[in-house]
Amino acid sequence: MNGNQDTKVIRIHSPQDATRTLVCLGFCGGGTAAYHQWSHSLPPRTALAAVCYPGREGRFLEDCATHWDELAEDATATVLSAAEGPYVLFGHSMGGWMAFEVATRIERSGERAPETLVVSSCNAPDRGLTPRDMFPARQQTDAELMTWMKTHGLMPEHVLGNPDLEEMAVELMRADIKVRDTFHYTPGAKVRTALQVLSGAGDSVIESDAGDQWRGVALGGFRHDVLPGGHFYTPETWRRLPAFIPALNAPTGVAA
Repeated sequence: MNGNQDTKVIRIHSPQDATRTLVCLGFCGGGTAAYHQWSHSLPPRTALAAVCYPGREGRFLEDCATHWDELAEDATATVLSAAEGPYVLFGHSMGGWMAFEVATRIERSGERAPETLVVSSCNAPDRGLTPRDMFPARQQTDAELMTWMKTHGLMPEHVLGNPDLEEMAVELMRADIKVRDTFHYTPGAKVRTALQVLSGAGDSVIESDAGDQWRGVALGGFRHDVLPGGHFYTPETWRRLPAFIPALNAPTGVAA
């Protein structure tokens, strides 16, 4: 995959005096747009960057990844280029699994690990891929996938009602579902960095004991916070999500 840093890393908010970066990984079928609204909810001196997966936005001329390991390799290199200093790594839904994967790869390589790993709206990875996690599913029709994205997926406003863009959104969702369905957990993989788990009180995808399950793959600090709403929380909660990440307010170099 050939994307350069300018297309692979979208720097949404870059204050000159930033001492920490919140680096975000995308969810299934999503790009970086959902994170742009967070720039107004960041603590002072906090930068915001989002990783652009191949096949979308500035990388639309590249082929989409076709396997979990292929996307993980690309995402790991991009995260390391996105964080020029201390950083917190965030991933939502499929992106939560990818953030865990990236963090474990970085720790094994000896590169600069995140201060804190934040995983949102995803079950613990050591369960492996279960039917409960395959949501939405590859066998769904284009209309069903579009309905799911409009209802649950933070579909960008400019896409709604545009047949060409909606078709592209469905194609991208199918490509990401294909990658998600090749997810595999590396036996024994755990993270040493502090781990925060976020889940929605009304999210039917997340198991009731997800927090306890995630605790089993955490070797360092751990916390689990339950937020209002479903898989993407309430709109107001999503807009203010950085406010629920204590690590962003901790002294630099101190996990929270």
